[in-house]
Amino acid sequence: MELSELWFLLIGVLWVGFIFLEGFDFGVGMSTKFLAKNETEKRVLINTIGPHWDANEVWLLTAGGAMFAAFPHWYATLFSGYYLPFVLLLLALIARGVAFEFRGKHHAAKWKTTWDWSIFLGSFIPPFLVGVLFSGLIKGLPIDENMNMHATFFGDMVNLFTLVGGIAFVLLSYLHGLMFITMKTNGQLRARAREQALKIYWVTGAVIVLFVVLTGIFTDAYANRGAIIIPMYAVAVLLYLALYKTVKDKKEGFSFTLTGLILVLVTASFFIALFPNVMISTTDVANNITIYEAASGAYSLKVMTIVALTMVPIVLAYTIWSYYIFRKRVTHKEHLEY
Repeated sequence: MELSELWFLLIGVLWVGFIFLEGFDFGVGMSTKFLAKNETEKRVLINTIGPHWDANEVWLLTAGGAMFAAFPHWYATLFSGYYLPFVLLLLALIARGVAFEFRGKHHAAKWKTTWDWSIFLGSFIPPFLVGVLFSGLIKGLPIDENMNMHATFFGDMVNLFTLVGGIAFVLLSYLHGLMFITMKTNGQLRARAREQALKIYWVTGAVIVLFVVLTGIFTDAYANRGAIIIPMYAVAVLLYLALYKTVKDKKEGFSFTLTGLILVLVTASFFIALFPNVMISTTDVANNITIYEAASGAYSLKVMTIVALTMVPIVLAYTIWSYYIFRKRVTHKEHLEY
């Protein structure tokens, strides 16, 4: 395996880790509008992700940094072409993070309402935009021979396929978040999270099936990588079918694991569909940007690999340890910070 291929794999892993970990954060954030019935319940929900949300966002920053360092041409084409969506993504994440810190600083109703909307929108917009982004990447975008993207907002970036992809990510993140809530809360909040998961189960499943069908219509993913992607989607569908019973049987750990694995499989499938490209051109196949064309020099990749092999195990160990330390359920009787 060449170092450029290794770094493409590592960036894929970083995005998968971000979607898995931040996915339930986004779901919990959205649930503050649909699940919580009073101020206490909102604070309980926010406290379930209080120790984790900022660390989970580091996976996104690391993925972006790795793309810049390992594949500068990919970074330049993608981030310049998707400038507006990425600005919206960052603003949503900033508003969400500020809201977590500030909503508990003042008790006026308007103050809390403002920050509650910031939490909701900051949890809804990012997974939607990520779904739109990934869907657009495998569908293809107008890229010229100089690696410049000439994409229109409505048409190239936002269309039926990418909208369905964005909605699928939002619903899966919300479902993932509800499963996390069942593991981290007690009483009525826990029961309502389970009931709401069952209510949106069929809608989410229908959107997933629609996305799988549209992938075959709008992209060449099945034609190029069908031997891998079709079995992955089949496994994802089977896991989703098993999810209904685990939720009904109140097997909360299994349910959370299943929603997480589905998100992992779906996210990984985008990178498999892209390989060996990082950007697919709709103007001319010769304008596709491959990982080999987009990669940094061999020496840079070698140094980055040494640093990554040293630091990644430490980061993973710290992440696992933090989740172990904060593994207990959050109750109404405990100190509520946010």
